[in-house]
Amino acid sequence: MTPRRRALLAALAGSALAGCSGPSKSTSGATSPASGSPTTPTAPATGTPSSRPSATAPAVTRAEIVARYGHAVPHTWGFEAPGVVHALPTGKRAIALTFDACGGPGGSGYDRALIDFLRERKVPATLFLNSRWIDANPSVFHQLAADPLFEIANHGTRHRPLSVTGRSAYGIPGTRNAAEVYDEIAGNQARLTGLLGAPPRFFRSGTAYCDDVAARIVTDFEERFVSFSVNGDGGATFTPEQVHTTVGAAHDGSIVLCHMNHPKGGTARGIAAAVPHLLATGHTFVRLSDALA
Repeated sequence: MTPRRRALLAALAGSALAGCSGPSKSTSGATSPASGSPTTPTAPATGTPSSRPSATAPAVTRAEIVARYGHAVPHTWGFEAPGVVHALPTGKRAIALTFDACGGPGGSGYDRALIDFLRERKVPATLFLNSRWIDANPSVFHQLAADPLFEIANHGTRHRPLSVTGRSAYGIPGTRNAAEVYDEIAGNQARLTGLLGAPPRFFRSGTAYCDDVAARIVTDFEERFVSFSVNGDGGATFTPEQVHTTVGAAHDGSIVLCHMNHPKGGTARGIAAAVPHLLATGHTFVRLSDALA
């Protein structure tokens, strides 16, 4: 890991990526994450290892994941793990804007002004949607899914950090074992596959935290774990000026993480200020699928 990357991650540790409770600020401007307990997944039940009858069935079964990873010991925890994507491939002269919608208590809002701005300026983006947010916004979901400007990605079933040992991030309990990692990925993958007609290509866990074992499980679902290189709105806590400054400093190849579920936050106005500046300085924007194989 380069010194620059290490410094970046150290700085980001002070900014929560929960985005699922109302944006509350500490003296440092970081999010105070949600403390609500997880809700019960609403996704369809999965099949047995010998049977995958549904078109929405995942590439692997719960039993297969438990057999492969039930005794695996993780060696990393945080934003870094083998296979996790933090930036676009070298040479890609574009920026990927990604927006999380975390769902749950305080996190199921819809930032219509943000989406309207992206549509007005024809700026593509990747939207990481949690199953709970989809439950709360069914008509909006269908509008977004039908818009070719956007692509829909998997932000988990209950918005949990992805751990095989129960580690937490920002006060949010992580998945406790390989079986719960499976549930967190598979529940929303099945939901999105049923709604979209095809499985999502990308996954981001609640808070973007994972361990290396959980990251390997994501690849078994034929999804790519996408993290970020620019924390654009500090877990939906930044002021418009902070969002403008942070996102406006993004360079080609950046994956920018912001939130689209806090309409009262500073994200929409900050993005509306940063995007024209980036366009004027020669940058372009892409969906993740436009840049990642």
